[in-house]
Amino acid sequence: MGTWLRRHPVEGPVVSRLVCLPHAGGTAGSFAGWAGRLPAGVELIAVQYPGRQDRLAEEPIGDMAEMAEQVAQALRPLLDLPMAFFGHSMGTGLSYEVAGRLEREDGFVVDHIFVSARPAPHLIDGEHRHRLSDEDLASAMRRLGGPDAEAFDYPGLLPLILPPLRADLALLDRYRPEQLTPLRAPLTAFGGESDDTCPVSELPAWEEATTAGARVRTFPGGHHYLRECEDEVIAAVSVEILAAQQRRHHSAA
Repeated sequence: MGTWLRRHPVEGPVVSRLVCLPHAGGTAGSFAGWAGRLPAGVELIAVQYPGRQDRLAEEPIGDMAEMAEQVAQALRPLLDLPMAFFGHSMGTGLSYEVAGRLEREDGFVVDHIFVSARPAPHLIDGEHRHRLSDEDLASAMRRLGGPDAEAFDYPGLLPLILPPLRADLALLDRYRPEQLTPLRAPLTAFGGESDDTCPVSELPAWEEATTAGARVRTFPGGHHYLRECEDEVIAAVSVEILAAQQRRHHSAA
């Protein structure tokens, strides 16, 4: 599996997998609380980007195409079982790009794609926060909240956490596709009802990313609503994973 994937074992046989892709500056650990709370037999896999935590010595990746290809390559040995993606913030575009590669190059259609807290990438006009000073960037991240926000209160940590964050934000600035090529996977766009960075009104545009149908689901909270609504989000994801399992059973029958 290399260094990209953090796998959480399940009791009994694995029947499908949920791959979680974190936000800019985020880590695989932001999804650790999901382990053991998915439907029976669903293995949680969280992606760990380079340049942070146990990958601190590696250079961050500042290009979406390169990042997506690396993640797709790490996942290819696991295409023996069905797979769903959950991408939060930066992870939305990455989920879309990785799913597209697996579909085009491997003939593997993801069961379901969950995109969270970010508008569809072809509607975003740049991402300039990576150009802020250290102080202003840290302040912006504190205001945004989330599982990593407290770290920005400690000046000694900033040399460790700001470089990968800047690389992620630069990646988002460069990633501005003119249009989306529709995938064959169904999609659900999640969002926080008070998220100023991703207004709920912008979530329906994700329907352009799929030919299999899209829906919108909102939760109380801001950009990092996942933190306060973890139970509800896991429940909503689980419903779609179980529905995909039922579709396969009906198709096989």
